[in-house]
Amino acid sequence: MSLLFEILSYIFDSFGQDHSLDTRRIDQHIKELNNYPWFKVIYDDEKYHKLFFVNRGVRKYLQSKFRVKRIIKSKRAQMKFIKFLQQQTIKGGRNGEI
Repeated sequence: MSLLFEILSYIFDSFGQDHSLDTRRIDQHIKELNNYPWFKVIYDDEKYHKLFFVNRGVRKYLQSKFRVKRIIKSKRAQMKFIKFLQQQTIKGGRNGEI
């Protein structure tokens, strides 16, 4: 059910909006997430730290209030987020984007 909600949310979010990032919202979400030890460990890890500032995919992910609330509440969503970060480091290393 949550997958269906996520897909519908993504579809509706993409209609009629520009695709720019809201830096203030992203920074606010990062600040909120830094209150959680599991996130702080990731954020302070130099392997991932740069992603939070330069990787568009990571910043877009953290722009969503729905996704941020979900990773705060769900261990499974946290693990998916960590896996996503790992994929972004591999992608960046291969393409030189990071």
